[in-house]
Amino acid sequence: MTKPLPEDPFIRSLVIQAQRSQFTRRNMLKGAGIGAGALALAACTPGGTTGGSTGPKAAKDKSDTDKIVRWDNWALYLDVDSNGHYPTLEAFEKQTGIKATYTEAVDDNNTYYGKVKDQLKLGQDIGCDTVCLTDWMVDRWIRFGYTQELDDAMIPNKKNLVPKLLDVSFDPGRKHSLPWQGGFAGIAWNKDHLPGGLTSVSDLWDPSLKGRVGVLSEMRDTMGCIMQDLGTQIDGKWGDAEFTAAIDVLQKQVSDGQIRNIKGNSYKQDLQNGDTLAAIVWSGDITQLNAEAGDHWAFALPSKGGTLWNDNFLIPIGSAHKKNAEMLINYYYNPEVAAQVAAYVNYIPPVAGTKEAMMALDPALADNQLIFPTEATLKNAHVFRSLDSAEDQKYNAQFQAILLGA
Repeated sequence: MTKPLPEDPFIRSLVIQAQRSQFTRRNMLKGAGIGAGALALAACTPGGTTGGSTGPKAAKDKSDTDKIVRWDNWALYLDVDSNGHYPTLEAFEKQTGIKATYTEAVDDNNTYYGKVKDQLKLGQDIGCDTVCLTDWMVDRWIRFGYTQELDDAMIPNKKNLVPKLLDVSFDPGRKHSLPWQGGFAGIAWNKDHLPGGLTSVSDLWDPSLKGRVGVLSEMRDTMGCIMQDLGTQIDGKWGDAEFTAAIDVLQKQVSDGQIRNIKGNSYKQDLQNGDTLAAIVWSGDITQLNAEAGDHWAFALPSKGGTLWNDNFLIPIGSAHKKNAEMLINYYYNPEVAAQVAAYVNYIPPVAGTKEAMMALDPALADNQLIFPTEATLKNAHVFRSLDSAEDQKYNAQFQAILLGA
């Protein structure tokens, strides 16, 4: 019997997001021409400690003697003070005696994967002990045997995970991953230059903004926002015709010079230096940009809908500091710590009890729709539906062709 979705709109939307944003195993294997016997074997083979029957072996853990942990993440994704220090991370170091190195190494999922995939195949250390990536990319790492299986005994705060996020299609029981943050992709603009604001993705194509528009190199977010603008429900039924229509829009805006840049997390620099006045962006970045560089930008979900996504912790197969990484993950699953992070990053925390902790920390933020969205806010946020392997290759090829020519 299918379990009913939870009442809470935030939890319900994250559940739907986690369930829909992955390749399905059946379609993935069908696209690769793998039969039912291999399907059964793949379903039973762990993707971490042994790396699967032919995958790489997990590194020997040196955590007991080597008290370090290295964390790769996206930019603007952890609380930071005016001196460039990370308060919650420094508190973790004092609490555990583990020296943490935090690097904003992830610009987008594909470019990061491109840098480390050869080392992952060989089971080598990629230079980090945990990294936060988006659901669909985490699904790939798990399937290829590039992650180590988490030890629940080392992560007792896993009990604080929003319950309905425990059993997701790409990682049942969350044996190889745990959510870090969720959020929206929508539109942002410079309020000084565009005091009237923007309401839709189509507003980005206004001739007055020629050469001053940016979009994300994350295909599902940029294409998702454009498809929604064209009237396609990205979490519903659609196919080549709908995707091609949106690709044609993107290609035209790039060819005409309307779009200046297609970037990952570095897009914020273009907003800050004025190269772009409006862009498709990630929600929490704009709040942080305003805090760091003055209150010059606004964010909104487009009138016809933006996207909803989630990023996750995983431990690479070559990490030799697994226990230290698990202690780090456990620390950030404390609701009080999660609230401190959420107060800075303004993304959606997956830790139960965070809103209550936020009430004690900063009651005004408990009503922030970017952190604790209501049903009304979530109605305009959609999950890019799962793609089978053939679709993923085809649609990514079309999108990448525009990136390479931009």
